[in-house]
Amino acid sequence: MAEEKFDAIIVGGGIAGCITGYILAKAGLETLIIERGNFAGSKNMTGGRLYAHSIEKIFPNFAEEAPIERAIVHEKISFMEEKSSVTMDYAAPKDDEKSNRSYTVLRTKFDQWLGDKAEEAGVGLIPGVRVDDVITRNGKVCGVVAGGEEMEADVVVLADGANSILGEKLGMVSKVTPHNCAVGVKEVIQLTKEQVNDRFACTDDEGTAWLFAGTPSDGYMGGGFIYTNEDTISLGVVFGLHNIEKAGKSVPQMLEDFKNHPSVKPLVKGGESVEYSAHVVPEGGYNMLPKMVGNGVLLVGDAAGLCLNVGYTVRGMDLAIASGEAAANAILAAKEKNDFSENSLSSYTKELDDSFVMKDLKLYKDLPEFLDNKRMFNDYPEMATGIMKGMFTVNGPSQPLRKTVMPYLKKVGFINLMKDAFKGVKSI
Repeated sequence: MAEEKFDAIIVGGGIAGCITGYILAKAGLETLIIERGNFAGSKNMTGGRLYAHSIEKIFPNFAEEAPIERAIVHEKISFMEEKSSVTMDYAAPKDDEKSNRSYTVLRTKFDQWLGDKAEEAGVGLIPGVRVDDVITRNGKVCGVVAGGEEMEADVVVLADGANSILGEKLGMVSKVTPHNCAVGVKEVIQLTKEQVNDRFACTDDEGTAWLFAGTPSDGYMGGGFIYTNEDTISLGVVFGLHNIEKAGKSVPQMLEDFKNHPSVKPLVKGGESVEYSAHVVPEGGYNMLPKMVGNGVLLVGDAAGLCLNVGYTVRGMDLAIASGEAAANAILAAKEKNDFSENSLSSYTKELDDSFVMKDLKLYKDLPEFLDNKRMFNDYPEMATGIMKGMFTVNGPSQPLRKTVMPYLKKVGFINLMKDAFKGVKSI
């Protein structure tokens, strides 16, 4: 039996867990974070994009102190087939409103900073220890078993990632299946700061977020991405696992082919691979959210399935931060009443419902089904690149543009075009 009882034990020292712990400790609660990695962020997949709006509420002007890499000022989306691509490019200066900005971050650095902030606020952070089980009595979660010890708490927060084993044990999370998740494979490639600036048309503190649809995921649901860091780039592929048996290649091979695509190869030329990692990504959206509240327990971040892929943006960190804040607020309210029942803690889900988190997830709830359409990753990239090739190739007399476009429209099918257009508009 544990000699000391905590107000809250948080399983997982990622963004959601550290935010929850920071707010609780700052309010005076005895809070413990247990992280199975050697430090906060050590098990997280390095690199990604952080939309600043939710963290600015908690740490105003955080980018002046936090280890961010670059502020995103270039947005690119490419439709890619085997040897060519068509790219939409949007560029604008950094927004004067800091909550409108987004930044690239390397999670091993950024999560460590958050972990330090949590410890400064009074959180006890134990790294290198795995939580093996939760303690339940009379239907209420009242602690965890970690490193062979029982540790008790009024409430336990599960921030243990997309495939939350503990959430599954409690019956709150469905077993991970290929239909509700994807795998992301990412490589961090070392370049010089000058090379990053020159290849992506950036200044020292500005960066690019670039998404690719089509051949990077072998023509199935998923895609490629590149994010520019200070002197590295994070490059990877995300693939919907429900199509893995249909794919003609492995996900690691998809990444290699993506790196060697004519549109990408010059961007990584001469770079050195310094990290290679993989991560399960929740892809089910609103329709596959787990039960987030139980007696004495809450789920936050990826463990709660809070990830949003709308094709032109991929979001997870801002949702994780908001969920950590909402969970902390619910626990503080429960502490005042000394009531950690499911009913008392349900203010967590109410706060999420009233926030951008659930509003955005509901807005795009039909999008996963819409995107799971092979035409999106085969016919449309081929159509876009084919039309552009026809427009910019000169060899003899030119033909009317409609004659260049028409064969591709016929190949896709006019009815399919109308159906996809209708479903696409309806889903957003």
